[in-house]
Amino acid sequence: MALSGNCRTQPAAKEQGSVQNSFPDVIELNVGGQVYYTRHTTLANNPGSLLGKLFSPKSNASNDLARDPKGRYFIDRDGFLFRYVLDYLRDKQVVLPDHFPEKGRLRKEAEYFQLPDLVKLLTPEEPKPSPEECLHSDYEDGSQGSDQRACPPPSLVPADRRSGFITVGYRGSCTAGRESQTDARFRRVPRIMICGRIALAKEVFGETLNESRDPDRTPERYTSRFYLKFKHLERSFDMLSECGFQMVACNSSVTASFINQHTDDKTWSSYTEYVFYRK
Repeated sequence: MALSGNCRTQPAAKEQGSVQNSFPDVIELNVGGQVYYTRHTTLANNPGSLLGKLFSPKSNASNDLARDPKGRYFIDRDGFLFRYVLDYLRDKQVVLPDHFPEKGRLRKEAEYFQLPDLVKLLTPEEPKPSPEECLHSDYEDGSQGSDQRACPPPSLVPADRRSGFITVGYRGSCTAGRESQTDARFRRVPRIMICGRIALAKEVFGETLNESRDPDRTPERYTSRFYLKFKHLERSFDMLSECGFQMVACNSSVTASFINQHTDDKTWSSYTEYVFYRK
């Protein structure tokens, strides 16, 4: 129960001393069967936490707390993980062992003990989108209209059709921890980039091609700054295949970076290119 010092008058100095002495200087705890010894000031130094409220000198509730048969204060929580809660109360930081598999459960314990700063340390941050990713509009996300392009059916392909290369590239990322691969949070493909001769790109992708980053270029010029108005990589492959292109090469690179120094969670970023060619 949260108590506010503004709602009560200050007791006399003698009375304050008697209230503070309701808890011993060294507290013996039984947390889920694990025994811990700590100073009373450690438990009470975060007044907004559950332990700060339970062991507050102002609460005078030492006789109301549950005790085990040996008289220790009993807390019905995970005794193994409580050591990290206690470390945080002592040092305002927590150092986890390598390959720690219980971070999700420890986060639940931090939530139970009402330690929001510890919860924040144990929660992976979402990767911030780059300025380039923020440029695409909601209109582009919802662009699922018909493919208006000039690719004729195979029976009508002219003999002098131009050959050439088109490169399709995209970046992707996800955040994953060591606890479980099922916790990985994948991000959508933010943008599908198109590189190649402008005339070929317009022939294949038609009105689905966004030219805003490289406008007013002649058809015979080359670009690496066009991108598509949709986000489905397979759709771009279908459009290339229908226009007679075949994939001839692909490559990918992956990098990883730690989200912060207190967790093992990483942000994985990848960049992949697919090279298509038409004879």
